[in-house]
Amino acid sequence: MSQAPEAQPSPPSVYHERQRLELCAVHALNNVLQQQLFSQEAADEICKRPLSQLALPQVLGLILNLPSPVSLGLLSLPLRRRHWVALRQVDGIYYNLDSKLRAPEALGDEDGVRAFLAAALAQGLCEVLLVVTKEVEEAGCWLHTS
Repeated sequence: MSQAPEAQPSPPSVYHERQRLELCAVHALNNVLQQQLFSQEAADEICKRPLSQLALPQVLGLILNLPSPVSLGLLSLPLRRRHWVALRQVDGIYYNLDSKLRAPEALGDEDGVRAFLAAALAQGLCEVLLVVTKEVEEAGCWLHTS
């Protein structure tokens, strides 16, 4: 007596954008969100907003991806690695919580953290991720609109 083959469940429909030009950040965002929400223009606009528009009290923290020089003792090599750095406000003072530092580095108030961010961004090849609560993200209140 032979049994009928069991019906195989159909694979889920998975949204997947393939690489086009150098838009990997746009593709990554849309792939994670499982729909085409971001365009190159929208992503570029997000990147161009000035630091003065960040509503820092609404931001839980910032994570920076920075170029980091490679050295052997006193000898600096012409290689670059990437390093992740956390910034966070604690009791009204912003701190650089870089794991390479011996202790947290006080950056001061909002002006101090904005100056630190401006200097990091001016070096080029720096990426900034904002860490916000779900409520702040849904309300979009991490940016001043005026």
